Amino acid sequence: MMHFLLFLLFLFAPATVLSDDPAFNDDVLGLIVFKAGLQDPKGKLSTWNEDDNNPCKWAGVKCDPTTNRVSAIVLDGFSLSGHIDRGLLRLQSLQILSLSKNNFSGSINSDLLRPGSLQVLDLSENNLSGSIPEGFFRQCGSLRSVSFAKNKLTGKIPDSLSSCTLLVTVNFSSNQLNGNLPSGIWFLRQLQSLDLSNNLLEGEVPEGIENLYDLKELNLQRNRFIGRLPGDIGGCMFLKSLDLSDNFLFGTIPESMQGLNSCTSLNLHGNSLTGAVPDWIGELKNLEMLDLSANRFSGLIPKSIGNLNSLNKLNLSRNHFTGNLPESIVTCVKLLALDISQNQLEGRLPSWIFRMGLRSVSLSGNSFNSSNYPLSTSTPESYHGLQVLDLSSNAFSGELPSNIGGLSSLQVLNMSANNNSGPIPVGIGDLKSLYILDLSDNKLNGSIPPELEGAFSLSELRLQNNFLSGEIPAQIEKCSSLTTLILSHNKLTSSIPAAIANLTNLQYVDLSWNELSGSLPKNLSNLSHLIFFNVSYNQLQGELPVGGFFNIISPSSVTGNPSLCGSVVNHSCPSVHPKPIVLNTNSSYSNSNSSSQNHGHKKIILSISSLIAIGAAAIITVGVVAITVLNAHVRHSMSRSAAPFTLSGGEDYSCSPANDPNYGKLVMFSGEAGFDDGANNLLNKESIIGRGGFGIVYHTVLRDGHSVAIKKLTVSGLIKSQEDFEREVKNLATIKHQNLVGLKGYYWTSSLQLLIYEYLSRGSLHKLLHEDENGRNMLSWRQRFKIILGMAKGLVHLHQKNIIHYNLKSANILIDCSGEPKIGDFGLVRLLPVLDHCVLSSKIQSALGYMAPEFACRTVKITEKCDVYGFGILVLEVVTGKRPVEYMEDDVVVLCDMVRGALEEGRVEQCVDRMLVGNFAAEEAIPVVKLGLICASQVPSNRPDMAEAVSILELIQCPSEGQEELE
Repeated sequence: MMHFLLFLLFLFAPATVLSDDPAFNDDVLGLIVFKAGLQDPKGKLSTWNEDDNNPCKWAGVKCDPTTNRVSAIVLDGFSLSGHIDRGLLRLQSLQILSLSKNNFSGSINSDLLRPGSLQVLDLSENNLSGSIPEGFFRQCGSLRSVSFAKNKLTGKIPDSLSSCTLLVTVNFSSNQLNGNLPSGIWFLRQLQSLDLSNNLLEGEVPEGIENLYDLKELNLQRNRFIGRLPGDIGGCMFLKSLDLSDNFLFGTIPESMQGLNSCTSLNLHGNSLTGAVPDWIGELKNLEMLDLSANRFSGLIPKSIGNLNSLNKLNLSRNHFTGNLPESIVTCVKLLALDISQNQLEGRLPSWIFRMGLRSVSLSGNSFNSSNYPLSTSTPESYHGLQVLDLSSNAFSGELPSNIGGLSSLQVLNMSANNNSGPIPVGIGDLKSLYILDLSDNKLNGSIPPELEGAFSLSELRLQNNFLSGEIPAQIEKCSSLTTLILSHNKLTSSIPAAIANLTNLQYVDLSWNELSGSLPKNLSNLSHLIFFNVSYNQLQGELPVGGFFNIISPSSVTGNPSLCGSVVNHSCPSVHPKPIVLNTNSSYSNSNSSSQNHGHKKIILSISSLIAIGAAAIITVGVVAITVLNAHVRHSMSRSAAPFTLSGGEDYSCSPANDPNYGKLVMFSGEAGFDDGANNLLNKESIIGRGGFGIVYHTVLRDGHSVAIKKLTVSGLIKSQEDFEREVKNLATIKHQNLVGLKGYYWTSSLQLLIYEYLSRGSLHKLLHEDENGRNMLSWRQRFKIILGMAKGLVHLHQKNIIHYNLKSANILIDCSGEPKIGDFGLVRLLPVLDHCVLSSKIQSALGYMAPEFACRTVKITEKCDVYGFGILVLEVVTGKRPVEYMEDDVVVLCDMVRGALEEGRVEQCVDRMLVGNFAAEEAIPVVKLGLICASQVPSNRPDMAEAVSILELIQCPSEGQEELE
């Protein structure tokens, strides 16, 4: 109410007198109206008082001493929320308005620049939404700096921005702005810094940038710009930082860039640039950071890089460079980080790498083939700074250097996937700062050195796939920070040391495929952070630990140990019996005569023999009876499982009159009738309509005539207990959305679990796209767009419910009779006790091409972004009509690569299903394809979330066609 009254006062009483100074009157009134519309949880604006006629002493307010007018409002980080009110328009002399790092919401007021005096406007790091008003900058007057960074703004950058000729700094980064760059943006001749990174901007970067003679910083990274690098960019002679990374730029590096003599940072990462890196790159002598990674550069690494004496970071990874590292790099005396991984380099490992004082070296994924490592025995001082050394996935052979302990600052050592042999150097124990050690996939032999305890900072130890023997040293307990211990596929013997249970931070343990014996330490159950524990295929025996993680451990994690017992392996442990009583047959008859002694002795022997015979007969009899009863019970259970299921009103119902838990439990959530043919129909191969990572799907009909789809789960060995299973299934049944397949009910026994879903007669998206040979059900462009948008909305709903699907593929997208897509198989991973990468990739992710790359890396957390990746692949599949991976006669075509290449070369027709050529909306199809590529980015952080994807699709959709009748 106070806000409303003040607003009326502001509108209708502009001449109200509050003091003798009219300047203060207007400013006080404007500020109080502004404050009235805010929430101030920390009381930062407590000094703003309408009874105080002098605002110059208020928090965050500054005045011009010559005019007594408010000239600056700086409220950064005040935790304020609400809307930016029109009250600020009253401040006619305001020059600086900075409201960054708050929680302001709503849209940007189109009149905010109306007073004409504003020079600095900073609304960054808030929750502002909507578009920047088209005419916003027509009143920019004296505006020199504007920042809307890190908000939720959408729409295009208004063309009116080009009229702000005094602008020096523009920052619209980290929003959702789209469209092309304004045509006149290069005429802001005083511009020194332009940051439009992390948006959805597209089109080509236009020529004319050379007009920005004073430009010092240009950041356009993580957008969708396509085409070549601007050929005149070298005209920006004072440019210090240029970042065009993570776009769709192609072609070669333009010659004009050799004019960027002032440039200190050049980042072209994550494009599709080709050709050789020109020799003149060495003329940019002020470069401190050069990142050309994740492109398609080829040829030799130019020797001229050695001229870059100021260089401290060089990243040429993920290209097609050949040859060896040029010796000249040794003259880059300030170089701290060198990454040339994932190329085609070969030859010996240069010795100078260890003499340069580098902090990080990554040469992984090449073909270096040294048989020894050039570490000097004198361990020069320059070694001490090396923190990361990654030589993995090369062709190195020979023994690891014995003096590796001289790399005293090493934190990450990765020499995996080589041909190294010999023992693990005991000097590893001297690496006190080491937290990741990966020597896996080599030919190392000998034992794990006890000296490893010296590397007490270790967090990850990976030694799998070697020929290591001997025992696991108990001294490993000194590495108290260990979270990951992978020793699988070796020849380790003896028992698992009980000391491992003292590593309280352990999360992942894999000791499988060794020759370990003895029993598992019982106190392993105290490892409260354990997520994965695998000891399969050893020679372990005895009872499994009870409690904690071991109550839900997967049977596959302990298989291959025949002498292990416990409920998980369905092998009961033998009971402990008291020692047998030994009868001294002579003691009772010691005083008898000889014949009496013999007679008595004979009687006792006969008695014991009789008892044994009787006992044996009894055991045999019991066994026969037990087998007979079991056979009868099995036959009876099978006959009952084939009996019709009936149910009323959505209540739990057991079909057994005695409520026998082994008989089965059918639950329907909406009062549907039971099955006419019972389990017999489920076992009928003719009614199979699908197969997947979780099980086989059948079609059946309820008593009332309604069709349903039944998923017979085939992951019974991994399923939780009945109580957990029912709780999770009932939770899934509450998740309802027009783009999600509805769960109707379930059936449970300890050996059979069924999920009952709604039946969709049109079948799967995969069937419509790839199995309609006659084209009778050919999907129109409008139908395809509807499917893409519907899938996106369904995923948004799942993610809002904290459900990651993990298994998106066209076979799991079903289409109803109106053409609406429905996502199936969601939430099923919640039925599993452990969500480890191995289970997800082998049991669930059954379709090639949809799996996000982070599934291959155990150290990367699986998030909703893996669903975004699968969605991106689905988008490309729907638009092109092609499978994610297609096997040709002599080639394998990966859909992502094919579409990206076609788009870069302007072959738009190859990005769209040939059945749609000439009958699709190009202005929609191309942005949709680009969205698919962005969603399928290799780097999870580069992918949008699904809510952003929906917003983008709704912006892409042509208004005139959005309501068009579906074909």
